[in-house]
Amino acid sequence: MQSLKVELAERTYPIHIGRGLYAKADLILPHLKRKKVAIVSNETVAPIYLAQLANALEQHGVTVITVTLPDGECYKDWQTLNLIFDVLLAQRCERNTTLIALGGGVIGDMGGFAAACYQRGMPFIQIPTTLLSQVDSSVGGKTAINHPLGKNMIGAFYQPQLVIADTDTLNTLPERELAAGLAEVIKYGLIRDIEFLVWLEGNIERLKAREPEALAYAIHRSCLNKANIVSADERENGERALLNLGHTFGHAIETGMGYGKWLHGEAVAAGTMMAAELSALMGWLSSEDVQRIAEIFNRAGLPVIGAAMPPERYLELMRHDKKVDDGQLRLVLLKSIGKAVITDVATESQISMAITARLPND
Repeated sequence: MQSLKVELAERTYPIHIGRGLYAKADLILPHLKRKKVAIVSNETVAPIYLAQLANALEQHGVTVITVTLPDGECYKDWQTLNLIFDVLLAQRCERNTTLIALGGGVIGDMGGFAAACYQRGMPFIQIPTTLLSQVDSSVGGKTAINHPLGKNMIGAFYQPQLVIADTDTLNTLPERELAAGLAEVIKYGLIRDIEFLVWLEGNIERLKAREPEALAYAIHRSCLNKANIVSADERENGERALLNLGHTFGHAIETGMGYGKWLHGEAVAAGTMMAAELSALMGWLSSEDVQRIAEIFNRAGLPVIGAAMPPERYLELMRHDKKVDDGQLRLVLLKSIGKAVITDVATESQISMAITARLPND
């Protein structure tokens, strides 16, 4: 097991990474305020992992309540969120009951948002079961649901007490979901960690083959990058926004195509290619740099071409992005590979050109 911390003064919390960890009660018990938990999972993950986690806690005298939600990004909404509140209220959960989010990014986001809201805040623990959630969404306290006009537009910053990333849960992950997680892993190399990117270029096939040592290294390095950023900028007032490389374009794809049609990591990969094209138009990246980025996404099994929507539709959706400031769209671009910047200097014409360069030809 490898461990690191997200340093947030009195709200500092550990991330544990390794094999066979998700049902280790001794990792969880020290973080419970009382011996009652509500485990939120979904219809895909619960049949595989929920019983073992619940049994491990019950053997130590913990009362376990379970909430099983439908699976999919399309359910990341108010109606499904209320299913969590219905159970919490029916079971008379108090603000010292701990909510455990057991699942991927959707469950982590919704479980965390429910925890932030219920009785104005209950403790929660993240046990992410997808690569994307292990390296990104479970760390840093971003919680949210979607709105028809924009992804993750309704939510709260709310930090967990603990994150447990069990690499064994990735063995049951579909290939497409694994590839989607690699998009966020590659992102860290592109925005701030060129040494990690070089390692990824030499080891991407090991990750696709789910070699435990390679996965553990990539998850640890990704979490270390994110933990350092979150510790310095918890509420995304500066450096943390760099983590959104490709996301403004990618969220437009997810919203415009319908939530769940594209996986988040797939949309981020295509969006990152649009950001790379725009960075090249700005004179910051060479065509060789753009091709280098496309190659690693291709090797990871990720799309480098975006959804077939007119550039005008992309721009319309991007104007709902959370990084819009005083009506001005700000984007995360690459000054060079390994160095991201937040900028508002790109014109709509340039943004449209970058989008067009990554649209399907037919």
